Amino acid sequence: MLSQLNQVLDYIEEHLTEELPLETISEYAGVSDYHFRKIFFYLTGLTLSEYIKNRKLAEANQELLQGEKVTDVAFKYGYQSMDGFSRAFKKWSGFLPSEVIKEGVSKSFPKFTFVITVKGGISMKFKIEDKPAFNLVGVSRRVPMQFTGVNMEIVKLAESITDEQKTEMHSLQNIAPYEIVNASYDSDSDFLKEEGYLTHLIGILTTENQISERLEKVPVAACTWAIFPNEGPFPATLQETMAQIYAEWLPSANYELINVPSFSFTKMAKDKKDYAYSEIWIAVRKKDWTLKM
Repeated sequence: MLSQLNQVLDYIEEHLTEELPLETISEYAGVSDYHFRKIFFYLTGLTLSEYIKNRKLAEANQELLQGEKVTDVAFKYGYQSMDGFSRAFKKWSGFLPSEVIKEGVSKSFPKFTFVITVKGGISMKFKIEDKPAFNLVGVSRRVPMQFTGVNMEIVKLAESITDEQKTEMHSLQNIAPYEIVNASYDSDSDFLKEEGYLTHLIGILTTENQISERLEKVPVAACTWAIFPNEGPFPATLQETMAQIYAEWLPSANYELINVPSFSFTKMAKDKKDYAYSEIWIAVRKKDWTLKM
């Protein structure tokens, strides 16, 4: 997959002065838009749109240094007005385009290149399982994305669950894993790091369709799941495993994500503080990495 990702980066470079619909870029990579954007984010720490914007402004910076007019550079890189270009450039670089011309100040943002890094020969344990359709049933709310530490909004969500809701969830639970799960879905489309929001649901899996108004039901179609067990300090081990899935396993696996809620469950150790066994479930499908030219 890394060769395809690098070809996509080359494609972006060749079309920096053109309108670049993000869906077109994903199609060029030969994978779904959902899969490509998530993989790109976890590998780079940037959204695809942020990367393209940064590359455009870096190239604009170089052209201003070479004496090009601000107006010409602004329109070349897709800005409809001088004000819009100046605001974006100032926000990105910390100085105005006119300062580049007058004082020769500059900021760089080089093109990315993806390379394989072997990290101590550590392999990830996982299994693939086909599962029939089911419903995620539980209590949910919009929460801020957070990739390290304890998300206090999720803690508040857990604390808000009433005894009546717990009783109903347990009565409906009839499909493995027979655990209380944490599911995430409907994340902001650009996956903005530490700034976006997603819907988080705490609940159970069930094939039952009749639920009360106390709970929310999210239908999940029959599909294939990649399951990643992990054990260690909580929540660090769970979060590190999640990052490894997107940054290391998916780029080299013959699977791609599908737009289905992912979920996990955690069983805290009784004899070790802040230590747990967890499983992360992500919905996938087999994919041949054939680049669409």
